[in-house]
Amino acid sequence: MRMKIRMSWARKVAMVASLLVVTGNEGFAGDFIRVNETEETAKLQTAVFGYEKDGVRVDLIGAIHLADKRYYEFLNKHFENYEVLLFEMVGGEHLGGGKNPAVVKEAEKEDNLAGLRVIYETMEKALGLTGQGDLIDYFAENFIHADLTMAEFEALQEERGESLLGFMIKAGIAAKKPSREPNSINLMRGMLTGRSDLVKLELMHTMAEGDTQIDSLSGENVIIGDRNGKCLEVLAEQVVAGKKNVGIFYGAAHFPDMERQLVAKGYKQVSRKWLTAWRVAKL
Repeated sequence: MRMKIRMSWARKVAMVASLLVVTGNEGFAGDFIRVNETEETAKLQTAVFGYEKDGVRVDLIGAIHLADKRYYEFLNKHFENYEVLLFEMVGGEHLGGGKNPAVVKEAEKEDNLAGLRVIYETMEKALGLTGQGDLIDYFAENFIHADLTMAEFEALQEERGESLLGFMIKAGIAAKKPSREPNSINLMRGMLTGRSDLVKLELMHTMAEGDTQIDSLSGENVIIGDRNGKCLEVLAEQVVAGKKNVGIFYGAAHFPDMERQLVAKGYKQVSRKWLTAWRVAKL
């Protein structure tokens, strides 16, 4: 009986870890987030894969919602290289383009994703990491919102009978290979002793499998399908407007589906690069 409870608890932790990325061979389906491990260190890494078509360069820049501070600091600097940077954030239409921060404070009075943000804040403290929203400069001039508004998101979810929790459960069931569950004993030991490195080591592999898990449900859904569709609509608008160097900053779990759509439109992968989001020393 105790073993069942322990596995159930670990499974819940694994599901929370998957939320942090909700977000293959030669760049095809999967593998936009990975673990690079040696005897001394373990690194959770996200992809920056480049694609070109007719003189237009599009970089898919994988994101996770919690990471080391220097990861986000590097990204802020890297984003300056793009003419436009398309970003994900349901309800984030009030950000980007150098908008006034005061407008954001007014918009945040009605935060319909407050529950999800509490989860992120709790994980941030437990893992000793920094939140994406705390460091990424969403007021940058070249930032363009490329996601659903909150009204659009809620309307589509109601229409399809979806919820975030239900989506994650379905993704876990539909996945070809179950995600690796964290070791409950090591997780508990890390939490009780304040050893965030132990907790991170257990969660890394679960997170690295998040894009493949969620990719099993790509297509007709709001979380991936409709949001990716909106992002690619904005991309098409920017290309028509003459932009030649575009970055797309989205959760790594969105990219297997998004890459397939880009390839179908004639884009070809021309570069692969990895950034280290978490770095943990093995003792």
